[in-house]
Amino acid sequence: MPDLPTPQNAAEAALLSECWDAVLSYADLCTSGSASATQLATEAFTHGIDELRAATAASKSTGTGRRALRLPRIPLLLASVRTVAGAWETNGLGHRLDPDLRLWLHSDKAARYVGPPLHRPLALRGLRDMQEPDAALLWLAEVESLPMSAVARRLGLDPAAASSELAQVRALFRDRCHRNHLDTPMDAYCRSYARLLDAVTRSPSAETPEDLSRHLARCVECAEAAACLRLHGGGLPAALSSGVIGWGGLAYLERRRRAAEAGMIGGRTDAAVDTGLNEGKPVRPRIGRTGILVTAVLVSALALTVSLMPFGGSKGGDANAAQGESTDGQSVADPGPSFPSGSPTKSGSKTGSGTGTGTAGSPTVVDSTSRPAGNSDQEAQGESSSPAGKQGGATGSPKSAAPDCRVKYEIVSEWPDGFQATVTVTSTKALATWSLGWTFKDGQHVGQMWDATFTQDDSHVTATAADYNKTVAANGTFTFGFLGSWTGSNSAARNFTLNTASCQAAG
Repeated sequence: MPDLPTPQNAAEAALLSECWDAVLSYADLCTSGSASATQLATEAFTHGIDELRAATAASKSTGTGRRALRLPRIPLLLASVRTVAGAWETNGLGHRLDPDLRLWLHSDKAARYVGPPLHRPLALRGLRDMQEPDAALLWLAEVESLPMSAVARRLGLDPAAASSELAQVRALFRDRCHRNHLDTPMDAYCRSYARLLDAVTRSPSAETPEDLSRHLARCVECAEAAACLRLHGGGLPAALSSGVIGWGGLAYLERRRRAAEAGMIGGRTDAAVDTGLNEGKPVRPRIGRTGILVTAVLVSALALTVSLMPFGGSKGGDANAAQGESTDGQSVADPGPSFPSGSPTKSGSKTGSGTGTGTAGSPTVVDSTSRPAGNSDQEAQGESSSPAGKQGGATGSPKSAAPDCRVKYEIVSEWPDGFQATVTVTSTKALATWSLGWTFKDGQHVGQMWDATFTQDDSHVTATAADYNKTVAANGTFTFGFLGSWTGSNSAARNFTLNTASCQAAG
């Protein structure tokens, strides 16, 4: 596996420290395994640094002292991932890539990123036409989902003025996109809607005329323009990620949002802090959160194996051992699905939390002396399941059983003919694997799903766990997301079932 390039200065060392996790996260989406993801990210990082060095040398040779317009560092490196993935497909290494990405690389959608500049996605052109500091501010706040304090620290801005500056940069991005949209070659029918589209997207209270809505539902380019021009409604992050990254842009956006919520995206490393990168020596990725995660999973797996070995003892002891840890393996770059815990349970073993972000990365501590609600292994806990057993002693009147799971269905963003949704499930039982089913009321259809696979039969959808997030601890959570299409109405899904058992929808 190739090594990362040796940093030539402190700026390149900081580049690796700040951007490696973003590049690895997208490379993980693009590949079929963690080893391939690391190799793709390494090659993409090398390609991106070479491009940055060439651009810096070119700007110095002109003598102007002004930087040439280019993408900010993170989207530039993500574009390098896409470029290297295309080279893999061309050079016979396509089997290492995600099958959907391979199809995309041979489609007209991928050709737009290397075709004539005026035909490239509008968000890509608009971001590239901005000065790099402005474009970086927009990307870090909207796509990387960093809090403004972290954005200001990373870019050296005044934290008190960062929010107002972001509002100005959003307006600047809209202006660049509007100009580029007018410059785009388009037929007379699309051009007839250009002025109306500009007017409708300027005001949050403006209603979209019915004929324009029908046109946006049929014309991809005009729909992209509407997403870039409409700064209200929360659709700007999706427009940026989809237009600049291309394949997997919305899945990457969701991963970064979840990572930021969990506090797992680091800020800028000051020069006084040891970054682990010494100039003049070969540089390798630091063992950071990913290394800790992998180590914790391996230790948990070893602890589970030892706890399940037959050492004799009472029936109750075997039951407590059987109730121990369930480990969940995870994709190398996805910090969202699960977070290993170093907190011991009451029985002295360590436990990992369930996947998802419902607790913002807080570990779930499982008390091995108590039974999760609805646990089918009642006899192993020393409890009687007979009616007489329930009536004996001072148990009092029986209470209604709590639901075994809760589901939070959230529509993250919506546009005229599509939407993005996130589903977070909390299970009171420990799960070896999971399958979540639901029904759409309005005939919606799932098009793409991440952190799970899906099947759809008419209005019923079944999402099945991926290999890396199929195990869930008791009272743990797991999360996945998807893109869907709709017409007429887009009400929330209903009739949720977890492993065929009814599941309560969160209010």
